[in-house]
Amino acid sequence: MNRTVMIRLATPEDAAEMLKIYAHYVANTAISFEYEVPSEEEFRERIESTLKRYPYIVAEQEGRIIGYAYVSIFHERKAYDWAVETSIYVDERKIHKGVGGKLHDALEQALKTQGILNMNACIAWPDGEEDETLTKNSGEFHAHLGYRMVGEFQKCGYKFHRWYNMIWMEKIIGEHADEQPSPIPFSQLEDIHF
Repeated sequence: MNRTVMIRLATPEDAAEMLKIYAHYVANTAISFEYEVPSEEEFRERIESTLKRYPYIVAEQEGRIIGYAYVSIFHERKAYDWAVETSIYVDERKIHKGVGGKLHDALEQALKTQGILNMNACIAWPDGEEDETLTKNSGEFHAHLGYRMVGEFQKCGYKFHRWYNMIWMEKIIGEHADEQPSPIPFSQLEDIHF
């Protein structure tokens, strides 16, 4: 059996398998602030929409998707084009096995190729002690990858009859110039290999 983790581009046809991973985080954790698990069709549309501008990738092991990562716009205004918000979800049975790091590394390389300079992570954070729905693991994971905390918002997310904080972390991945070329939409890149 090949236990190697392979990274590849996500396709809309992966929606059902990816949604199984995400559903756990929506239904059982405050890691996602969504209350309802999206439909497979909505999830498929999210993948298609993201791929027009940004990378959306999956980690596969033995032919099964065990995690995925993507980025979204940091803010609508043109001046923010060089910054993105990252998201990484790993099958709950594969956490702490290096899958998230592999996904992040591949995502970062693709973003550098596009000309993106800032990776930002919006992370749900316990308001005080960790509980069964939210730990500090995501913040610690991002710090290990070279992110630094830039802000914490108090009691801004409400789920499971509890209030949660939210932290912003950032990682600078490129040089900021006075004459900065515009990022290349992901769909226009050629020969991207993961």
